[in-house]
Formats: sequence, C-alpha cells, structure tokens
Amino acid sequence: MKNIYFLSDAHLGSWAIPHQRMQERRLVRFLDSIKEKAAAVYLLGDMFDFWYEYRYVVPKGYTRFLGKLSELTDMGVEVHFFTGNHDIWAYDYLEKECGVILHKKPLTVELYDKVFFLAHGDGMGDPDRKFKVIRWLFHNRCCQWLFSALHPRWAMELGLTWAKHSRMKRPGGEEPPYMGDTREHLVLFTKDYIQTHPDIDYFIYGHRHIELDLQLTRRSRMIILGDWISQFTYVVYDGEHLFMEEYVEGESRP
Repeated sequence: MKNIYFLSDAHLGSWAIPHQRMQERRLVRFLDSIKEKAAAVYLLGDMFDFWYEYRYVVPKGYTRFLGKLSELTDMGVEVHFFTGNHDIWAYDYLEKECGVILHKKPLTVELYDKVFFLAHGDGMGDPDRKFKVIRWLFHNRCCQWLFSALHPRWAMELGLTWAKHSRMKRPGGEEPPYMGDTREHLVLFTKDYIQTHPDIDYFIYGHRHIELDLQLTRRSRMIILGDWISQFTYVVYDGEHLFMEEYVEGESRP
C-alpha cells in the first residue's frame, strides 16, 4: 500500500521570498524523494504566489516544479492541484501539460476507507467583509475577463506586486499565530460543518501557514498544513496512520 501526501502554500515566485530558487529546488527534491512511495499527492492551494493563465500564455518560471509534477503523473501518481486565493486563475494548462487533477472547490473523498474533507481554506468561516468582496471579485468571470484584457507584462507585475504587498503588510511578513479554538476561523467553520457531516474522519486545510493538529471529536481530526516557505511541513497517510512531518534537507522527520 502506497502513501498519500498533502502539502500547501509554497507561494512559488513570490517577490517577498528572497530564497525562492532554493525554495523551489527543495520542494522538487521532496517530490522526487516520495515518487516511488506515493499513490497520490494533494497540493492544497497557493503553490504559486500569483498564477494567471491566458489562452496562449502562462507565467514565466517554475520549470523544475512543473517538470516534477509531469514526471509524477507520467509515473501514474495522482497529483491533485487545488486552487488557493493566490492561484485561483488556473484553468486547463496544468491539467493538459502536467497531467494534474484540478480542483476549484473543496473535495470530500474516501481514501483507504477514511473520509477526507480537503480545501485550501480561504473564506471559510472568515467574517471579514473586505476579504469577502475581494474574493468575490477574484472569482467573478466578468472581472477575470477584464483582467485578461491586460497585457501579460503589466498583469503579471500587478499580480506579483499585489501578492507581495499582501504578505508584507503583516508584521514581519508572517501569518498571525494560532488564535485559539474560539477565534480561529477554520476551526469554527469545521466545528459547524461537522454537525451535519459527522462521517468525516479528517479535515485538511492550507491557507493559514500554521501547523495545527486538532482532535475535534472522537472520530474527526483537523489538520492545517503549515507552509513550504519556512516550515516545509506536510502530512502523510499510509492507510492506517496520518501524521505530520517536516522535510529536512533530503530526509523527513516527525
């Protein structure tokens, strides 16, 4: 029985990350290290800091990462790519060229007899009206069409500048630490969702850039994956046990 892996939030190409080439290589080394052991890899959003596909143009860079995804899918490993709030605008390029399975909405799936709820996590339980408006604009097809009318030279610079500003406006460019069960939006969302979906064993999210492993009920457990900027954390499920690990220079450790 082969493993199933979950990771998120690499934000490849970010102008706010000074070590971006080294970061991409580290991610690629990790994917290479698991390719013989993996049945599937779930990438739960924001793998790119800004990704926008035109009909005949895609963003510059990421060749090592995209090549490794293609190698995995060519080997028969399922690669599931979830869009996050930074790479909403993925359409069919990654599916056609790299063979990934694209998800634009949360997914409930049975894996080795356990039920998983998988999502990036943006917008779930967050009451911030400003964020909701921005999220609606980003998902709106008319707004997307208008943005695509911009020349890629200006559109990509605008998107990458926005993404950098979004990160750097936080103190130290870091996400706030865990806010507790009564204030953490994803925890509140999950506790509410579980009332009508008690059959779910594992909830796994990205987005928050924190490591969290929380037992919600006797059956249900919630995981937030951390990131691939400074933490290099991921979750592995071997069909019996699910645990979080950190990738450290070519080896993994709990």
